[in-house]
Parts: sequence; structure tokens; C-alpha cells
Amino acid sequence: MLTQTTSRVLEPSDLDAALAVLDREPVVNAFVTSRVQIAGLDPWRLGGEMWGWYESGMLTSLCYAGANLVPICATPRAVRAFADRARRAGRRCSSIVGPADATTQLWRLLEPTWGPAREVRGRQPLMVTDRMPARIAPDPHVRRVRKDELEAVLPACVAMFTEEVGISPLAGDGGLLYQARVAELVGTGRSFARFGTDGRVVFKAEIGAATDRACQIQGVWVAPEYRGQGLAAPAMAAVLRYALTDIAPVASLYVNDFNTPARRTYQRVGFQETGALMSVLF
Repeated sequence: MLTQTTSRVLEPSDLDAALAVLDREPVVNAFVTSRVQIAGLDPWRLGGEMWGWYESGMLTSLCYAGANLVPICATPRAVRAFADRARRAGRRCSSIVGPADATTQLWRLLEPTWGPAREVRGRQPLMVTDRMPARIAPDPHVRRVRKDELEAVLPACVAMFTEEVGISPLAGDGGLLYQARVAELVGTGRSFARFGTDGRVVFKAEIGAATDRACQIQGVWVAPEYRGQGLAAPAMAAVLRYALTDIAPVASLYVNDFNTPARRTYQRVGFQETGALMSVLF
């Protein structure tokens, strides 16, 4: 057993200890927890390393270092250790995402060597609900996307990503990884859409992460020509019904603080702000 304060790359044998840390904040950590539950801690299967911070021999904080750098239950001392490790390794991620306080500290330490960022989103409210709205009826036209509809939903996914992140997900590898991710969500029944009479997507969203305790809704998008018509709230209620009935007892999402229409929609559906995340985009 480690008896000092130290950080190290976790190994598959550390799985139970890592899951115990993740389970301390099941809603905030749903994305990483879902990956770890499926892939374990082997870096090749996980798609990155899991760093651990030990206090008096006990694993107390984590940091996922893959396509994203994600501090998890990270104390200030742990953040400093993770920043040191990240500087030595060099930037390999496309973003830093995590609870606002820890991510702010982590970015402050990394910015001199990793900066400048393409964009910093300093406060993204985390919104949570565990029940259906009383006054918003779910849109009956929102349903799971079928596997044979992948080509129909993909353009909407690309449009959402480009609008949200500022770059196309088809850049770099031609979109192979992104298309595989969309196909995975469709194949597992976690992609939802409303299609217009012409077969094009009017609304879409995914349940991007799922554990037995919480799930995370992501990729919410309304076709531009349908915005402002009151479509989003009933559509979100429909996705929420699938989430709470089939996936987990709690649903969450996070949204940019400047996206006032989206925040109002989520509030109408019953989501309440319980914290804030921060994203640094490269």
C-alpha cells in the first residue's frame, strides 16, 4: 500500500478503488464512470490513462487523460499533481472538461505551457432531474433512431457538433471516429430523433453516458428552421421519459451559460441547476 501523498497511472487491478471514487459523485462523473464500467482501466480499451492521487495510502482523486482531460473529485493538491503529470506528458487531448473549481485551477496551471486555448467556457451549468414534468407532454413523434436511419441522422449530428464546438467533427480523420460514435449510440438505442415528412431530422438528442445511477443527455439540436416554435420542450420531455424509464433514475445535462433559450427549455422540462462545469477547447 502507498503510504505517502503521490500520483500514479492506475492499473486494471485498481478498478474497484477507482469506481469507489467515481461513485462519490455519480451524476457529475457519469461520463467517465460509464467508460470505466465498460472498459476497465486498461489504457488501450479505455482510450486513455486514469491517473490517481493518493493521500495517506488511500486513492482520493482521479484524472482521466484521453481525448479529454477530466479531473474527478480532485482536491487542490491532486490538481497540482495532475497538472505536473500533464505538462510532462504534453497535450494530447482536444479539451479539458470537469467541475468548474478544479478545472479552473488545472487550466491556470497548464495555460502557460498548453495555451492559448481556442475557447474557454468558464461556466456551464449542470442540470439534473429525476422526474417527468407535470405540465409538458412528451412529443409522441420523438423516438429511437433505427440502425437503418444512421445516414439520415448523421448530418444533424455533424451540424450540432459544428455549431456547438466550432469545428467540424469530420476534420482530421475524415470523421471516422465520430461516425463510429454516432453508430454506437444508434446501435445501443441511445439516439433519439423526430423526423419531418421529408425524412430530415427536425430534433435530435442522445444519451451519451449511462450508468445504473445516472445518465447524461447530450447533443440536443433543433433544425434551424424549426427553432422558436415550442418544439424543444416536448421533444426533451420525450427523451427524458426514455432516459428515466429505460436507463437510469437520474438524468443530467450541461449547457453553456450564455445559451439562455436552452436553459429556459430545460427548466421548463424540470431540470434544475445543481453545479457547474468548465470546458477548455483546443
